Amino acid sequence: MGNSGSAVKVCTDHQGGINWLSLSPDGQRLLTGSEDGTARLWSTADSQCHGHFQGHESYITFCHLENEAAFTCSADHTIRKWDVLTGQCLAIYRGHTSIVNRILVAKDYLFSGSYDRTARCWSVDKEKQIQEFRGHRNCVLTLAHYSSRDVLEEEEEEEEEEEKVSRDLLVTGSTDCTVKVWWVSSGRCYQTLLGHTGAVLCLILDAPNRELFSGSTDYTIRTWNIVTGEQLKVFKEHQGSVICLELVNRHLYSGSADRTVKCWFVDTGERIQTYKAHKHSVSTLKYHAGILFTGSGDACARAFNSRSGVLQKIFRGHKFIINCIQIHNELLYTASHDGTLRIWDIRGICKRNKRRLKKERSVQGRSSQKGSLSRLFNNKVGGMVQQENGE
Repeated sequence: MGNSGSAVKVCTDHQGGINWLSLSPDGQRLLTGSEDGTARLWSTADSQCHGHFQGHESYITFCHLENEAAFTCSADHTIRKWDVLTGQCLAIYRGHTSIVNRILVAKDYLFSGSYDRTARCWSVDKEKQIQEFRGHRNCVLTLAHYSSRDVLEEEEEEEEEEEKVSRDLLVTGSTDCTVKVWWVSSGRCYQTLLGHTGAVLCLILDAPNRELFSGSTDYTIRTWNIVTGEQLKVFKEHQGSVICLELVNRHLYSGSADRTVKCWFVDTGERIQTYKAHKHSVSTLKYHAGILFTGSGDACARAFNSRSGVLQKIFRGHKFIINCIQIHNELLYTASHDGTLRIWDIRGICKRNKRRLKKERSVQGRSSQKGSLSRLFNNKVGGMVQQENGE
């Protein structure tokens, strides 16, 4: 049974719920996007607010932080780019005709998905729309990006002559129950992945293994070959919508409205662990150093031993759903619809888990050594028997 923890810091600067929390690649800053129409920049060194980005005319749905620039999208139909040092708005990307609910930054591209049923590609620097991806029958909820160089063999690439200028592909998941893969250069749909019978809420990509995972309101997770479009496996044990996914070392973690997280071994499709104790939907999850951290609609974050499924700690203090979590330098950051960013010290849990892993490895090592000695003994005995028998 996990014990309750108290936050080392509570940041209450926002005047509305926090919808997303993004960590910069260098780990130095965090960005929060809020219902109050603003984004705030936080230092991971001192946990202080160092930037306040104002300009959106409605609530911010999602945000993304690079080392030098921040990006926010909003119900005001726009995306904005901000200078993290000055707080100045550097660009406004206009074109969507409804709520922009997701953005993704890759290379020099900015991708966006909207309730207007389209996804779009923008030049990050030129504030210009490059491509529009039109074909979904309902809103685009989630995005992923990869390059065909990561997945296609040379002879397969030759078949796509018109796309050879740019080998980037965009993956979109929609409430129309489909996943689509698009060539970025032409806007042409490369694959439509059919099988889900409910809205696609989350995507996770494993390009080196040519696999895409999608979670849906139909209670399933499906695995697809992103080159052929073939559906590989269906994971069916959840009893509610699959809200979030995390992939670590061929283990897939899925958080659901059925109040559980499940761990699956990707190669076989076997469900190997279920993490219980949540009193509401699991809204977000993050794997760190052998520990699975979850955020829930019951306003609590939790830490589980990823292998055993044992609950190690409950983080109480939020008043509403936890929408996003991040981890940096053994601090857990939780952002909630109650408008607060809470920071928790997880050094104790990490330390205990490291000791446990070290102990397990030691036991495995001794067991392996015993096995080796046993085989050596058996080989020697076998050899002596063979000699005695004159073989």
